[in-house]
Amino acid sequence: MNVDRESRRLAWCVAHLLRHAPDLVVSDVLGRLDPVTRRYLARDQYLPASVVTLLIRDGDAEDRRTVARNPHVLGRPLPGLPGPARYAARPPAPGLAERFGPGPLDPGTLVDALRATGRRRPRAALDVLRLPHELDAALLLREHAREPLPPGSVEALLLAGRLPRAACLALLDTRAQRSYGPGWHRPAVRAVRMGLLTPDELVAHLAPAHRTLLLTTGPARSGLRWTLPERAELRSAVRRAVRPALTRAPWLWGRLLRAAPGFPGTLAELVADVADRTTAEPTATEDIPGLRAAVEELTAAPPRPAGGVDRELALASLAVPNAMGDLDEDVRWVRACLDRGVLTGEEVVRHKAPAAWALDEDHWLGSVGHPDRHDRPVAVLAARAEADRLLDAALGRDPEAWWRAARLLPDFPGSLPELLAAVTEGTDVGRS
Repeated sequence: MNVDRESRRLAWCVAHLLRHAPDLVVSDVLGRLDPVTRRYLARDQYLPASVVTLLIRDGDAEDRRTVARNPHVLGRPLPGLPGPARYAARPPAPGLAERFGPGPLDPGTLVDALRATGRRRPRAALDVLRLPHELDAALLLREHAREPLPPGSVEALLLAGRLPRAACLALLDTRAQRSYGPGWHRPAVRAVRMGLLTPDELVAHLAPAHRTLLLTTGPARSGLRWTLPERAELRSAVRRAVRPALTRAPWLWGRLLRAAPGFPGTLAELVADVADRTTAEPTATEDIPGLRAAVEELTAAPPRPAGGVDRELALASLAVPNAMGDLDEDVRWVRACLDRGVLTGEEVVRHKAPAAWALDEDHWLGSVGHPDRHDRPVAVLAARAEADRLLDAALGRDPEAWWRAARLLPDFPGSLPELLAAVTEGTDVGRS
């Protein structure tokens, strides 16, 4: 047996599996890996954002060094967009010293200076933080709770403020803000991208809740925004936050949609309030652009594929590895079936064999030279959602079950539902 090859393949499978797992499971599985597999995992090109964050936070110096050298960890910072080093290399904004004084800025003056800058981008706020200053985290958070700082200033504090993690979480709570501009999403994206927070932690602490739902669609503007894999992970985290309350009662999604615009708390608090039968029915409030579309995307049923012989042939070919002769032909066949509506992303995940290939979109959709990796986002998001549902139904939050699935996945010849049935000792997870 080639131990090196086995470790590399296990790391590849763990990377694909853990992008569907909650943080508790991710931490447990990472702790079970031997040093060789762990090193291969930190070098893997499919490394999820949650694994990157937990390796940086809880791993040793070797983990952090390996992640830092991984050229495939996209977006820390995203190629072509400035991070703290590139911001620091630019000349400072003119007139800051004359405007706020040479320093050192006292804590109150620093807060006032951050309020006066950072309306859209963090550059000017980063220049303020480069001036000599005294930062009082308690005063900063009190002022932010009273009147939230501009998003560019929050992003600058995340980048260069050297704040404790609890303070970074508090900066994402903007429930006291009445209006916001086009850059409101940047602190959330930056917090995940630079390894401060996992998607689960972002969903748990971001407020108000409707912003969490809006983040799942991704802003249409250019600039700092989610890549497709990051958006899929965020949607997975949102689904975990709303289960099981809304899964058992789908009609509550309509109530959530009516309550979300005026609700000040986090998504978990909103779900608890919506699921509480004793609370009053939410009244209609001002409509938030994009919110209904975001909720509909999270709850949309998969489209009904076209029937006929082509569909039966497509489903049969998914169960045969390299059914068309080689990987490139398989990819062209599946892409053609998706474009014609013969297959959906959900069906690929349920029927493609082996299961490891079903979880890896490169094996059935190909990849493009772009941080999004794939040019069929609807199919990718649908496939990830179906994998989330199957894995949650079979494995839940049991780290031991996830570890058994990870160990079985590299050499398992069947589909993902068959793998999960084997892991759970014959439990039917719905291959229909």
